[in-house]
Amino acid sequence: MFFFFTCGTHTFTSRLAGTENLTLQCQNCGNNTGRVMKRWEWFTFCFIPVIPFSLKPRKEVGCHVCNFWQDIKYRPELAHLANGGKPQEGGAAMPMNGYGGQGPPGGGAPPGYGPPPQGVPQYK
Repeated sequence: MFFFFTCGTHTFTSRLAGTENLTLQCQNCGNNTGRVMKRWEWFTFCFIPVIPFSLKPRKEVGCHVCNFWQDIKYRPELAHLANGGKPQEGGAAMPMNGYGGQGPPGGGAPPGYGPPPQGVPQYK
């Protein structure tokens, strides 16, 4: 007698309540296709969801063009949703990849935006 069983994972996604008509810019590809979604990943046995991998679904911004997912706590325009609708305490949200920072304390250009260091070959 031979039994064949399949095991795997399945991710359930749905739009986050209150953001159904909201479209954001993707931080990866730059397209205006980001949607605020709830994602919940489950272990499946014979295509039946059995065990969730987490106790609560994740709240993320997803892009269907490049398949990039980012947690809403890293998006400053959605910081109020990360706390369940409460205002954020203690400063601003963390910028992605250092973009959107204030620059050096003395003013001037941010580090890394100047002439190349001496001794580095310049190809023209």
